[in-house]
Amino acid sequence: MAALLGSGAPTHRVQVSQEKSSFRPGVRSLWGVLLVVLVHKQYLEKMQIKSFAYFTIKDRLPQILTRVIDTLHRHKNEFFEEHGEKGVEAEKRAISFLSKLRNELQTDKPVTPLEDELPDAALWNQYLDYQRNLPNGSGEPSWFQSPWLYVECYMYRRIHAALAQNPPIDNFDVFKEGKAQNFFESQEAIIALCTYFQELLKNIKDLDEKQLQEELFKLLQVSLWGNKCDLSFSAGEDSSQKSSPLQSLENMIPYILVNDMEKVWSLLVNAKKNRTERSNIRVDIILDNAGFELVSDLVLADFLLSSKLADEVYFHGKSIPWYVSDTTKHDFNWTIKQLGSANHMWMSRCGINWEGNLKKGVWVFHDHMFWTLPHDFSSMSEVAPDLYAELQKSNLLLFKGDLNYRKLTGDRKWEYSFPFHQALNKFHPAPLCSLRTLKSDTQVGLKPGQGEQIQASEPEWMGEFILIFRHLIELQKLEIQSRKPK
Repeated sequence: MAALLGSGAPTHRVQVSQEKSSFRPGVRSLWGVLLVVLVHKQYLEKMQIKSFAYFTIKDRLPQILTRVIDTLHRHKNEFFEEHGEKGVEAEKRAISFLSKLRNELQTDKPVTPLEDELPDAALWNQYLDYQRNLPNGSGEPSWFQSPWLYVECYMYRRIHAALAQNPPIDNFDVFKEGKAQNFFESQEAIIALCTYFQELLKNIKDLDEKQLQEELFKLLQVSLWGNKCDLSFSAGEDSSQKSSPLQSLENMIPYILVNDMEKVWSLLVNAKKNRTERSNIRVDIILDNAGFELVSDLVLADFLLSSKLADEVYFHGKSIPWYVSDTTKHDFNWTIKQLGSANHMWMSRCGINWEGNLKKGVWVFHDHMFWTLPHDFSSMSEVAPDLYAELQKSNLLLFKGDLNYRKLTGDRKWEYSFPFHQALNKFHPAPLCSLRTLKSDTQVGLKPGQGEQIQASEPEWMGEFILIFRHLIELQKLEIQSRKPK
């Protein structure tokens, strides 16, 4: 039996069986596509008060809501200047909505249906109906007696509703300031990374295969460590990258627990060798955080093109502001424009080149509402078949971050040694790799006894370990796991 980690309550945890239930909570036609919500059987049991899920619901989420309310307060004059009294009234309504939401959370009120008419509302409400009908559940889901992943996603969806239902401020991103601050406070690291990369490009055509492999490994690790910069994990506090991670890679090598990066390399090299005139090598990056992490992802993507390991890169971001620092289309375009207009020569060169990649169509940005639903990825083929079909076109999927990892593995409390490819629960649209800084308890794919040994030696290992998992559609399991040094 595998437990769904952090069912989100001070007194409860949700457990999930490894087999699918025959229960299907809803079938609805949306945008002409048949959508079916597929979920797993769950039942409740006692959860430790000291769990990270409890800390998140009790402390981190109310802190994030308080910061959102404060952000709206501070922009009151801006709303008045742009929209007059209508803007001020909208701000008041949004704050009232959010204050009520915070109270519901802190007092463990029942989770209520979404009342807006946004395109995803029906799917959210179907998912709530499913939670209400759990055979071993308490009947009415509440903030502290529901799956952690569900209520955490639900909070961000309610934040979006607070703005979306209150024009003319409905397009205001309450997390925009924090994301911009992370970018600007990471300038030293961004300059170092852009400088390194532009120097690399001068000689990239002269590099032999071994040298290209070494550079890929470096940039994979930079993208990996960049995932530390997560504002939702720090509840909005500064999480910028203060120095170049390139300087630390050598020191981090002893902390790598399992390393199979060579198999990632092999897949890309084999795809390159087998490429035909009519076929392109496509890599998809499912983005996580804006700021330094996004820049590290863009550098990796540019390297893949420049080294001819890929012909095109598709980026997948969020369609609404999400988890404080997740990347939206605005964040993606804003970051490239900021780099292009920078005073530093190599930052500017990167931004200009990346703008060109978008114009040429070798870089493409997509967003889809599925990324901001509560469902794990094993249900994508049923809930969002159009997105699943799009991912099937890829030669390699790179999933960034902890939230994507939780949704890949169903957010269950698996045994540490449970095989990663089995935790994916038949989700394999294409070969995939997850690059993740550990920020939650869900963990699979370790050697027998490895996780328990770490837990015994370092009980506060949250955020100290980094993991890369790669999964081939042939169900080969490839893993890279590294640990942050003290």
